[in-house]
Amino acid sequence: MTIQQTLSTICSVPSAPALRDAVEQAWAVRKSHHPDTILLVRPYATAPISVTGPACALDCAHCGGHYLQHMESLTAPSSRSSRSYLISGGCDSRGVVPLAAHREAIAELARHHRLVLHVGLMPPLELASMDLPVAAVSLDIVGDRETALEVYGLDVPLATYIAQFEALSEIAPVVPHITIGLHAGQIRGEYEVIRALLPLAPERVVFLVLIPTAGTRYASCLPPSPEQVASVLATARCLLPDTRLYLGCMRPPGRYRQTLDVLAIAAGVNAIVNPTRAAERAVEEAGLSTTLGDECCALY
Repeated sequence: MTIQQTLSTICSVPSAPALRDAVEQAWAVRKSHHPDTILLVRPYATAPISVTGPACALDCAHCGGHYLQHMESLTAPSSRSSRSYLISGGCDSRGVVPLAAHREAIAELARHHRLVLHVGLMPPLELASMDLPVAAVSLDIVGDRETALEVYGLDVPLATYIAQFEALSEIAPVVPHITIGLHAGQIRGEYEVIRALLPLAPERVVFLVLIPTAGTRYASCLPPSPEQVASVLATARCLLPDTRLYLGCMRPPGRYRQTLDVLAIAAGVNAIVNPTRAAERAVEEAGLSTTLGDECCALY
């Protein structure tokens, strides 16, 4: 079965013809701009660390500190055998991950490990003053001001995020992250972020998908449909033809993930984190060879 046949089987919703057209165009762009290979990442060699433990001043609608609870301690990480660390944590009231207060401990980890930093809206000069060997900076970009206010409690326009990307790029490689459906599962601002990135031509962009998570304000929300996500991915593929597009680790599980993985491959992504068996089969059907990764996708 070809990737087009797989797509036709899955897309049985009323919007399917438009989606098929978009995905077919995206697949053609991928074929003409990228090699016939896909990166499959299972990032067990990167350990996530929170510099704030489970605490976050923002109590974001989609997270509520839930995803900080399973991160390791900066002072006593248990995964010393890891080759890299994702240094993150909760934000302060400005949306800044307070890394500067932990500079010495982070520098110690950097002696033998590659570092991916999640800095939030940290002033770029503050990051530069830390003088760390940073392999990559992961930067969440929100394209809708009302979404930033609703989710984070921060009144931040897209222009501020883009300025942050540009300034941080003077210090280290920056990998934009776009969460599709961040506003309670609605598509609001995702396409605007893609358009804003056009003149910046990022090497990589990671796409995530809202996971309605128990104990958060968005627990009862529905994520955007796999078809809606695929439409965003296909648009990104066509507008950013030379950028490597990654489907990241945060996306709903189960049948949703299986369906989305196949659609994402058809829409021309270059990498999938924690791929499903359905993804692996779709890769074979699409005639793509695979390369494997075992660290955070921002490092590839």
